[in-house]
Amino acid sequence: MTPRFSRRSLPLAALLLAALPVSAQEADTLYFSAIPDDDETRLQERFGKVADYLEEALGVPVAYVPVKDYAASVTAFRNDQIQLAWFGGLSGVQARRMVPGSRAIAQGAEDESFVTYFIAHADTGLTEPEDGGFPDGLEGRSFTFGAQGSTSGRLMPEYHLREITGEAPRAFFSDVGFSGDHGQTLRLVASGAYDLGALNYSVYEQALTEDAPETETAGVIWRTPPYPDYNWTIRGDVDARWGEGFADRVQAALIELDDAEILASFPRSAFIEADDALYAPIERTARELDLID
Repeated sequence: MTPRFSRRSLPLAALLLAALPVSAQEADTLYFSAIPDDDETRLQERFGKVADYLEEALGVPVAYVPVKDYAASVTAFRNDQIQLAWFGGLSGVQARRMVPGSRAIAQGAEDESFVTYFIAHADTGLTEPEDGGFPDGLEGRSFTFGAQGSTSGRLMPEYHLREITGEAPRAFFSDVGFSGDHGQTLRLVASGAYDLGALNYSVYEQALTEDAPETETAGVIWRTPPYPDYNWTIRGDVDARWGEGFADRVQAALIELDDAEILASFPRSAFIEADDALYAPIERTARELDLID
């Protein structure tokens, strides 16, 4: 049977393999994507509902385009296969640098002060210091980041590790991996495949809320200082396609989103106004780690 795809959830491959150039595609459809920071089923459910909401609020067709990894989301934005994206701090910086005129328009209320959790398998005996300090006993253990392009799963935890230990992660730990997403980081540490890991705090908190069994064997041992993270970024040429002020209309629609189910799926309490200047610390850190030029 030939597979059929909903207009609101188009695989990136369908766009990449299309014979027609972007300019000849359905011009009135707003395509958007998101960094794949969770498993595909959760992402499809979350962003399918966002597509429905935006389509009604904006009065134009809207379709969610899944991507395979963080780099693919940035590439799709650069190539105009998507015009709007839910990026992490680092991927948003990368995308905006590639597309002149693009800008961050919204972030979650919690994204002003985001943090990364360091977690450890129970068998390590490591616990979170009461004074909030960096725990002893991490050197020589195995450690997994999330995706290589993740702000909360790689950029900021690596930055703090280097600042605190004075060493690169591969010199400090016995083995360093990249899980690909935050949920997988939690599963790998909980299973004992890695002693330690770094992940988005909201993913861990959501696991606690859901009484996920992984939280029984993988506990928090340290929390990074806060930093800005996730953001909605839009291309600078959308007003030319959908009319003057369209980017502002998209921003307003996101900020006005009050569907409790959709917000809880992120999870965020609300979306608030954002701009590029908020992510200057992320750009500086990425330069220090030679992740961007």
